[in-house]
Amino acid sequence: MTARSIRGTAAATLAGALALTAAACSTPGGGAGSGGPKDAAVVGIAYEPESLSPLLGYGKDGNSKIFDGLLAFDADMKLRPALATALPKISADGLTYTYQLRKGVKFSDGQPFTAKDVVFTYRTVLDPKTNNASRTELDALKDVRAVGDDSVVFTLKYPYAPFAERTVLAIAPEHVAGRQDVNTGSFTTRPIGTGPYLLTGWSKGEKLTFKANPGYWGGEPAVKKFTMAVIKDDDVRATRLRAGDLDGAILPPALATGFAKDKAKKTYAAKTYDYRTVTLPTHHKVTGDTAVRRALDIAVDREAMVDKILEGAGKPAYGPVPTDSPWFTKGTERRHDLAGAQKILDEAGWKPGPDGVRVRDGVRASFPLWYLSGDKLRQDHALAYASDAKKAGIEIKAQAGTWEVIEPRMKTDAVLAGGGSPGDPDFDQYLLLKSSLAGDGFNNMAWYDNKTVDRALEDGRRTNDPAQRRAAYDTVQRELVKNPGYTFLTHIDHLYVVNDRWDSTSTGLSTQVEPHDHGLASGPWWNVESWKPKP
Repeated sequence: MTARSIRGTAAATLAGALALTAAACSTPGGGAGSGGPKDAAVVGIAYEPESLSPLLGYGKDGNSKIFDGLLAFDADMKLRPALATALPKISADGLTYTYQLRKGVKFSDGQPFTAKDVVFTYRTVLDPKTNNASRTELDALKDVRAVGDDSVVFTLKYPYAPFAERTVLAIAPEHVAGRQDVNTGSFTTRPIGTGPYLLTGWSKGEKLTFKANPGYWGGEPAVKKFTMAVIKDDDVRATRLRAGDLDGAILPPALATGFAKDKAKKTYAAKTYDYRTVTLPTHHKVTGDTAVRRALDIAVDREAMVDKILEGAGKPAYGPVPTDSPWFTKGTERRHDLAGAQKILDEAGWKPGPDGVRVRDGVRASFPLWYLSGDKLRQDHALAYASDAKKAGIEIKAQAGTWEVIEPRMKTDAVLAGGGSPGDPDFDQYLLLKSSLAGDGFNNMAWYDNKTVDRALEDGRRTNDPAQRRAAYDTVQRELVKNPGYTFLTHIDHLYVVNDRWDSTSTGLSTQVEPHDHGLASGPWWNVESWKPKP
């Protein structure tokens, strides 16, 4: 649950989206969809961003369509050059990264891209006056400077192993964004970039429309018009896909299976770091108790959730790091053990009351659990979690709400949240668990406070030594067994159903290993600029 991931579920990166009205849904792409022009595509996504400015967090993880970073991720999540001509040259001490920039690149308004735009972007993100919840991700950056028009040098405070991965950050034009208020200026909704697409319209809560950039340095895309229809409700998204209003959509497993026999469509399953977790706020008398946290951690039946809710499209989660990641600490898996959970509660003084709900010192083991309205996966996870907890004597009252309702309650109320970012373990764990980030927007939503974890998180990000980093993140994961702070439930595969009428490569469409955020930057349309209509 990083600023990227939680705000991806919530307000900062992907939140506040409204379901399309019937009229808007009927023609989300202005007449495109499966029956539309061959060079147009309309896809259904669940959320929209608050802003389209890289300075406020948009495009920081790549695939923004409107912008480019110095580097980008390929299909195998390997770094490749984008606005840079090559991967950076790194000094022996790991403190200096030098990038040579691509020449001849222009922003969509015709102005040239130069090193000063890179310097402007990074310095603005680091400016405390900029409302960018992801600033902490660049904590290692001491300075960035231009060397002429075609070279940029980054200087770090300490060796930060995954710094190059941070340079997929989308680059903003100084000559536009630098002349207006960074937080409220028109650039936040009418951006200008160097990317393969130009934004042509944004109807909040409804759709974002794009057209191919004829001057794109990588070549004008074959898909000339691209529309992202914002459809919050899973059922509505599936209905619109079936009706032909959409060319593709992300769907939960139960709805994606309904298209299995449709020969005109294909389903793509993307492996992810996307997890579902329950925040256990420190500032609540029940969820803040370590015994309750430990009991819930083993009372929950993760395997059943994978089988019944995800229909096998995922795996149990014991922390932000997936079990198949090389960074996962073996031995930290928690088996379903209801008797063990009951024993923990008994020994901690939580005794069953007359209605079966445990009580200690006059406090009932009861708390609310919020989940996002219209999100069937969150609802199903919340209800299953509440059912498992009830067997241990803990009452959980699951209830739906918008993020506007949920966010003010996060300090004391549990939330069925999501997060996950591929790559380096620092990306997820630091923003999720660092005590100093508690209450900072959607960072550390549980207000988790563990000094051993704090030290390990700092150790893990301040060295390039693989052994030292592994030891640090092993410490973090083992501490989460002792005092969870969150109950991690599942890691979820993303399922996309798409009309079978495009090729992006000789082998067809593809997906990357995906973060929690899904929609604008992920899915088979992660490289829509390379799609070509089938003959």
